[in-house]
Amino acid sequence: MGLQGVGPEFYPKRMWNRMENTLSDQVAAFRYGLIAPIVCRQTPLLPGELKAHLGETAGQVFEIPGSNRDRVSIRTLERYLALYRRGGYNALKPQSKSSRGRTKIPAAVIQRAVELRKERPERSVEQIIFILEENGVVKQGSLAYSTLSRQLRLAGATRKEILGKNEGFRRFEAEDAHIIWQSDFQHTLYLPDPKNPKRKKKAMLFAILDDYSRYVVQAQFYWDEKLPRLEDSLKKAILRWGVPEQFYCDNGAVFSSAHLARICGKLGIHLSHSRPCRPSGRGKIERLFRFVDTSFKPEAYQQIEAGNIATLEELNQALTAWLDGYYHLRVHGSTKERPKTRLESSSREPRRVSVMELTDIFLWQEERTADKAGCVRVQGNQYEVDLELAGKKVLLRYDPFDLLVIQVWHGNKRFPDAIPVDLTRRHHPKVKPEVITPVAEGLSFFAAAEGRRQQELSKNPLTFGKEATAHE
Repeated sequence: MGLQGVGPEFYPKRMWNRMENTLSDQVAAFRYGLIAPIVCRQTPLLPGELKAHLGETAGQVFEIPGSNRDRVSIRTLERYLALYRRGGYNALKPQSKSSRGRTKIPAAVIQRAVELRKERPERSVEQIIFILEENGVVKQGSLAYSTLSRQLRLAGATRKEILGKNEGFRRFEAEDAHIIWQSDFQHTLYLPDPKNPKRKKKAMLFAILDDYSRYVVQAQFYWDEKLPRLEDSLKKAILRWGVPEQFYCDNGAVFSSAHLARICGKLGIHLSHSRPCRPSGRGKIERLFRFVDTSFKPEAYQQIEAGNIATLEELNQALTAWLDGYYHLRVHGSTKERPKTRLESSSREPRRVSVMELTDIFLWQEERTADKAGCVRVQGNQYEVDLELAGKKVLLRYDPFDLLVIQVWHGNKRFPDAIPVDLTRRHHPKVKPEVITPVAEGLSFFAAAEGRRQQELSKNPLTFGKEATAHE
């Protein structure tokens, strides 16, 4: 690797060699920094942990010495590991072009490497080289990582190609209802802006899908995709269906928030995220969104143009009709069953929590220091707390949709709720209270779906189940 854009003809030979050596050290130090968390561990990483660490590192942006690139691939990181384990720190220094050369790998070695990869597609190139060396197929250090990697690609033996050809590969599916819920936001369509009907405003659909049955346990349109919207839908889904074992989502800021992690921790839900830039694990909810685009969206736009849907509330009413009167009653292409039938066939009883306990778990919290008069401020409002807390740091817990009630905690002790002194804002600026409007008339397709939904409800009255008196 040489310096970018310059050559030895511009510098005296001794100066050029010194500059090359400096850059070589910088490159080696950079490469070592990438793999140091792995090679410095006292205990080796498990295969899954190693894969996760490499993926996380490959997703970051770096300033790479002597290069215009800003990212390092997983394949390159594996090569750095192989180099270091064979030759230590100095092996990480870039080779000059004169010392590289191309080494021809015997056909028998390539064939054996291809067999090893097909035998276990998850094997890395580094692992294949290790097996070949340990079994005496090749000499130690004689097989270059990049050369073998290139030969495997030419032979069609990459992980992606082999897994794609594997007829025995099956997509994962939860073994029963309410074990895994998948969730995500979708930028679905545009409605008239409530503040200026001549302009359009984007409506965001948030949906939670049961992995096993493909039943949509909760779906709602919002004006934004912020954390309060996720909390609102998750709370409604849990109140109606119970607590799932796992909540699976992407790596967006909303899904990675500390507040969501705290909620799931208190409820005993395993919060998990798909790998960055690898949305394949969210295939079921992505398929739902594609069906929304082809089935619901055109009908909704027809009613929007006709003036029958103009508000977010009317759009949500149409969505409910479409879900319960159409989507849940049609045979799903993957399960070959109706989502409603598949959900109801499950005998599993999800764990339930009381409304009071669930509300408490979802409360937001902030720390404040009470002034000498025992007053605190929250979102522009002023409150009085117990005078015993004057000058002390307190934890305030509240429902963002109702700032009238503020819990006051100090240490592990709950004090009397804060008393509003100057209440200028009834809800947090990040949320808006929901407005209930009458069901719109004359929605054609949605009206038919609503009629079907009402028929289903009359046959199977909706029950929220018995609430648990304590968190199990």
